[in-house]
Amino acid sequence: MTGFKTSTILGTAALASLALALPAFAQEAATAAEAVAAAAPAVDKGDTTWMLVSTILVILMTIPGLALFYAGLVRAKNALSVLMQVFAGFCMIAILWVLYGYSLAFAGPAEATITSPFIGDLSKLFLGPVKLDSVVETFTAGVFIPELTFVIFQLTFAAITPALIIGAIAERMKFGAVMLFLALWFTFSYLPVAHMVWWWGGPSAADAASGLLFGLGAYDFAGGTVVHVNAGVAGLVAAIVLGPRVGFLKDVMAPHNLTFTLIGACLLWVGWFGFNAGSNLEANGLTAQALLNTITATAAAALAWATAEKLIRGHASLLGAASGAVAGLVAITPAAGFAGTLGAIVLGAVAGVVCLWAVVTLKPMLKYDDSLDVFGIHGIGGIVGALGTAIVAAPSLGGFGFPDAEGNYSIIGHLITQASAIGIVIVWSGVVAFVALLIAKAVFGGLRVTESAESDGLDLSSHGERAYN
Repeated sequence: MTGFKTSTILGTAALASLALALPAFAQEAATAAEAVAAAAPAVDKGDTTWMLVSTILVILMTIPGLALFYAGLVRAKNALSVLMQVFAGFCMIAILWVLYGYSLAFAGPAEATITSPFIGDLSKLFLGPVKLDSVVETFTAGVFIPELTFVIFQLTFAAITPALIIGAIAERMKFGAVMLFLALWFTFSYLPVAHMVWWWGGPSAADAASGLLFGLGAYDFAGGTVVHVNAGVAGLVAAIVLGPRVGFLKDVMAPHNLTFTLIGACLLWVGWFGFNAGSNLEANGLTAQALLNTITATAAAALAWATAEKLIRGHASLLGAASGAVAGLVAITPAAGFAGTLGAIVLGAVAGVVCLWAVVTLKPMLKYDDSLDVFGIHGIGGIVGALGTAIVAAPSLGGFGFPDAEGNYSIIGHLITQASAIGIVIVWSGVVAFVALLIAKAVFGGLRVTESAESDGLDLSSHGERAYN
């Protein structure tokens, strides 16, 4: 009996001790859980939603925006061929991006086996390490979005850039040669340039290795050099290597459907809001500024082109206004998050006039057949925008550029940096485009369709169908 009482007392004491200890254990467990939660980066759902919307907008730029813009500018017998090239090019680059493109452009310092200022590595081949809970930091320390969101946003940039080149080689190049050329150029020009300009460790790892041009301090908010100078130079090289279309500077080669072109231009403009404002990676005041700049610079460029055209040619055309709008979109791209509102308007107006000069004076003077003025608008407009960014970004002019350690902003110093970045991209893209064309020529036994096929139109000769019956 005594043993029973003793065991009962001991058991009761043990239960009492356990009951007293449970709150302490619970507190420790809660503290540990809070520590884990604090250590794990939390994504911002508002920023993530904006980035997904921006991604969809940039897709709209290419299909159907760019496709319709280009299709309206060619002759009726080649409309479907341009639509097909843009559509198929988008599909191909989307696949290549997830296979190896993202890894080569954006493999980060933590994952990279070889850290290079020129190109990433294959540590994210096939997006293997990119999981549902993988995150990337935005431009604000401690603010994150899902890495998959960043992957697909950048996919849209990678897809539209080679598609821009199609306008320079329209109406005369073999479809297979076009596809191979775009794949090669994407791999050896777009990916390295994107890595050089945009790759860095993020605000929480500001001292980590970065891409070559990012490390130099080159400004490119949304792709002035990566997209437009890069593609514009490749288009110029391709146009020269291919040679002019049959009848160039002799026959009338007017656009067959300016309604398509205007619809395409408007879709480009709407999609460009995702292109420029989405490049902030967050939904905040700077995002709104980038979106406003994309409206005002574009409007100023369209009006400037139309006004200058009226003065020098006697009329203001719809084609000119639409072309001016695209020139303004191109020029504001590198400056979208660096320019103040007035600076954006001035930059757009300057781009509209300069690109008009490139299209109506420079191209006939040099006699290169850039079919749809890819170099005149994207190449020249990208150069104007990249250089102009150094000026409009100055805080003294209402911009949002970054002063040096002493708090000073040197416009001349930034102009030199921007010019250096432009020069590197021009040489890189030009050389890659030339070599890629030689490879495509060897593989397909020539780059151009036959003269009779060109005369019949690529719709029928290359794809066996017509846009119109």
